[in-house]
Amino acid sequence: MSDKKDKATFTNRDLSENIKKTLGLDREKLDEAYVAQVKQFNLPTELLSPANKRNHIELYEGYVASFNRISAELDTADRQNANSNNSPYRDLKIDETYNMNAAYLHQLYFSNISDLHSEISMDSLSYMRLARDFGSFDDWQRDFVACCMASRCGWAITYFNTYMQRYMNCPVDLHSLNVPIGAYPVIVMDVWQHAYYRDYLKDIKTYVYGMMKQLNWKVIERRFEKADSVQKAIKV
Repeated sequence: MSDKKDKATFTNRDLSENIKKTLGLDREKLDEAYVAQVKQFNLPTELLSPANKRNHIELYEGYVASFNRISAELDTADRQNANSNNSPYRDLKIDETYNMNAAYLHQLYFSNISDLHSEISMDSLSYMRLARDFGSFDDWQRDFVACCMASRCGWAITYFNTYMQRYMNCPVDLHSLNVPIGAYPVIVMDVWQHAYYRDYLKDIKTYVYGMMKQLNWKVIERRFEKADSVQKAIKV
């Protein structure tokens, strides 16, 4: 069998089994382990140095690996003695959310930046929705930048609030603190210090402005289209 065919037939179950063997787990199968796979991203922007991009991608890959390892460990975790203090199960579940959010927030971020020909049209869904819910597109930008500045080493996110049926911005601390319930993210900015310090030192605002000038509105537009579908599906 060729290498090409081997790669094509490598499934999530195969990946789960490999993780199980690496961890030395004895169970015959992973009953509920989730598996995330690393995605490849092209970041042509010159507003981030090659060393910064490389370091950031490696960090993202580490979160994916940690999420998979924790997921595998949860498969055999002791649920009978779970409690709110000094509980291995509690620790694993908290780390699961932390690393899962880290992996997917990075994917969203990498996908929606680094467009050298960034452009948004006034008749696009994303422009109209942001202008509708924030008063104007410029008001959305100002509020989004404010969230970037307000985050305590974490993220700024524009999201569709499935309860309020509108778009909102929020700062997220770390990867999992202050995440709104019912949030469907459409625009994500990484404002951890590692995202900008190598190239901008403490000048986070210049970094944020630079990234916003190269937002990939084609990717973002597809997210708004999906958010509209979500809204229609849950609207009573």
